[in-house]
Amino acid sequence: MADHHTHVQDFFTARAADWDTRFPDDAPAYAAAVEALGLRPGDAVLDAGCGTGRALPALRDAVGPQGTVLGADLTSAMLQAAVRAGRDRNGQLLLADVARLPLRNASLDAVFGAGLISHLSHPGPDLAELARVVRPGGQLALFHPIGRAALAARHGRRITDDDLRAEPSLRPLLAHSGWRLDSYTDEDARFLALAVRAD
Repeated sequence: MADHHTHVQDFFTARAADWDTRFPDDAPAYAAAVEALGLRPGDAVLDAGCGTGRALPALRDAVGPQGTVLGADLTSAMLQAAVRAGRDRNGQLLLADVARLPLRNASLDAVFGAGLISHLSHPGPDLAELARVVRPGGQLALFHPIGRAALAARHGRRITDDDLRAEPSLRPLLAHSGWRLDSYTDEDARFLALAVRAD
């Protein structure tokens, strides 16, 4: 676990300073994914593995000034980049591991996770921890601004059936972690899986 955390922190620390400039055109995709969550004014939402906080402005717009927006990330350099970008004005940033969140049971209405699942050290238990902090009927969005095939091509790989984000893998993984997969989109322009917290 510690080795995995160190690897994730090293990976993102090295990329934090220029992360936003590498993907400057993703904001509309983030906004559309947040809109798909169906948040209401006053809701409480967590951006899990928030990185530089690119989802935070859209999440704040969705829940309004009375809502609660939290951004949690394991890598302090990413949170520092979020502050430099002014995104801390849209929500409270937490240096925290999504596997052990400093939040009460059922305290949130939704969780947004961009590019999250491939960086979880223990996907089942980690998704269960996200379920713990969301009320029954609350939502989870697992998002990436490009689909699985496009992402694999970017890294010089091919998609495989054992990819956690493949629907046959993701559906049972979510089901065993307290979630029900509600909709699944995997196209070149985006990956978006929406799940509902089971009662």
